[in-house]
Amino acid sequence: MKIKHVLFTALVCSLFSCARNGAGISTTFEVDAATSSIEWKGSAPDHFHTGAFNVTGSLTANRHGQIKSGTFRIPIASIRNFDLEEPLKEQLLTHLKSADFFNLLVYSEARFRVTEVHPYTPADAGAISGANTLVTGDFTLIGQTHRLSFPAKVAITGDTVRTEATLDLNRLNWGMNSFSDPEQPLYILPEVTIHLDIRAIKANE
Repeated sequence: MKIKHVLFTALVCSLFSCARNGAGISTTFEVDAATSSIEWKGSAPDHFHTGAFNVTGSLTANRHGQIKSGTFRIPIASIRNFDLEEPLKEQLLTHLKSADFFNLLVYSEARFRVTEVHPYTPADAGAISGANTLVTGDFTLIGQTHRLSFPAKVAITGDTVRTEATLDLNRLNWGMNSFSDPEQPLYILPEVTIHLDIRAIKANE
């Protein structure tokens, strides 16, 4: 009986020590919407347009400073354009919000939910400089959800997480098929270049 008691005591002490040292404890970081953005570049064979979306959401990191999960929301109404002047700017944004593209009246937001995070050794020539993390998750756009993976540069400094990535998103995979016929007068390339710059701040506990 004494042996069992000693073993039980040792187990309790071990568990208590782990809890005291922070094992299993996670930290939540809330996206700072004021300093975060998702920039886009859409191209035709002879020209392109650029702009950005707002983003909100949160990230969770373990006690070792490794990102483990996250959820992000992208309000479609926040879409902006950088390269045109009025009235062409408003015409483009109105068209992008229409059923030809994001169909804002039906789908008010896009979402990305992180499902896997792994260390990344740079190998993709298109990856952002300093990429150290391979992020995989479920991306929902205009009612369709598909898996998406991309290398990212993730840096945790004090109470702040900054995530940067550059990737090409094939809009056809999510059913955004308008103006995808190269034989038609208006042809828009399937790939949209996305640049993520997301900064998140440790949530108050």
